[in-house]
Amino acid sequence: MVHPYKYVSAAEALSLIQSNQRVFVHGSACTPIYLLHELAKEKDRLNDVEIVSITLRGDIEIDKPEYQSAFHINSMFVSASVRNAVKEGRADFIPVFLSDIPDLFKRKIMEVDVAIVQVSPPDEHGYCSLSLSIDIARSAVDSAKHIIALVNPSLPRTHGDGMIHTDRFTKMVFHEAPVPEENYGDKVGEAEMIIGKNIAGMIDDGSTIQMGIGTIPDAVLRFLSNHKDLGVHTEMLSDGIIDLVEKDVINNRKKRIHPNKSVSSFAVGTRKLYDYIDDNPSFAFLDIDYVNDPHVIRRNPKVIAINSAIEVDLTGQVCADSIGEYQYSGIGGQMDFMRGAALSEDGKPIIALTSRTTKGVSRIVTNLKAGAGVVTTRGHVHYVVTEYGVAFLFGKNLRQRAKSLIEIAHPDDRESLDRYCHERFKIF
Repeated sequence: MVHPYKYVSAAEALSLIQSNQRVFVHGSACTPIYLLHELAKEKDRLNDVEIVSITLRGDIEIDKPEYQSAFHINSMFVSASVRNAVKEGRADFIPVFLSDIPDLFKRKIMEVDVAIVQVSPPDEHGYCSLSLSIDIARSAVDSAKHIIALVNPSLPRTHGDGMIHTDRFTKMVFHEAPVPEENYGDKVGEAEMIIGKNIAGMIDDGSTIQMGIGTIPDAVLRFLSNHKDLGVHTEMLSDGIIDLVEKDVINNRKKRIHPNKSVSSFAVGTRKLYDYIDDNPSFAFLDIDYVNDPHVIRRNPKVIAINSAIEVDLTGQVCADSIGEYQYSGIGGQMDFMRGAALSEDGKPIIALTSRTTKGVSRIVTNLKAGAGVVTTRGHVHYVVTEYGVAFLFGKNLRQRAKSLIEIAHPDDRESLDRYCHERFKIF
């Protein structure tokens, strides 16, 4: 059956947006760059439009100073596109667990007037897919008064919670554009490889894996080729899983929920990944309030949660979203999976980071920088991994934690950390 679709111009679609409204913008690889640039042209008729989103990718234009009276970005996960605007006070940051964001929309704590989403083309039944970014977009479109859909044939069609019938869209705009790509594998260095090997040694056959954002999760996947019957229940997917799926290392056989399917909420990678998951029924892209629910996560056995950090202090506090007062990212799903893995039978919540920054600054620190946010509390941390080994903190007192963390710090930083510990804890 052929469905007629009435596509309109960007200007006509964006005329729905009025001053003082709240507009949700689809994020990650589905960031609707074309419509954001077109929206920027509307600045003279608009005032104080609130833009809410998580990670936005690419040059979004409306973050620039000349648009600040027309648009105010209220970000729930700060990305490169908006960091300067947040730093300079032209945008704001909302600290919130990724799994809690849908509640903000559903309970109208943040009522959405217009949702702008980028979708795959309609199928023969009239259904589009939210494609690579289901996450909070599902609840946003379900809650919004109006939905503007940017239909892009370059986007893959994914299975799961992202299906939306064209009848739900207030306006549809057709525009073909490349999908943003990210190759985490190209950025893996020697230290990340050692960390990857360290973590791979902690993973048992039959485990269910969650991989956070960045190079270390990709490095871990490279060392799993000899494992068996691994499963995936993660908030995000990247290219590293493809080889393991094709080798039947990842087959999801041992999972108790969603067996035989890799569960995720969004994907960021290269065109190879996007083509691989296109119309692939072995992947289920589900709503973030389900995927990241610790009570759901814990139902699978041997959940391995692998998440990164900016710095960890000697008591085990984890800063993962800011560099001092500089807002770098957001809370995201780290705590959701750290807790879910801890509650899972034989699960392992892991914080992984290189011992030093690229500039040679220790990331195992006496105290977090002034203004830094604690994303994962010391009560939630079990394992911390660097290229120098694994520190197991669960059940350890402050003195024991400090000793374990110093042992995996960079060798050149251990003496100064030791001195601090002697002063604070009267040890060593």
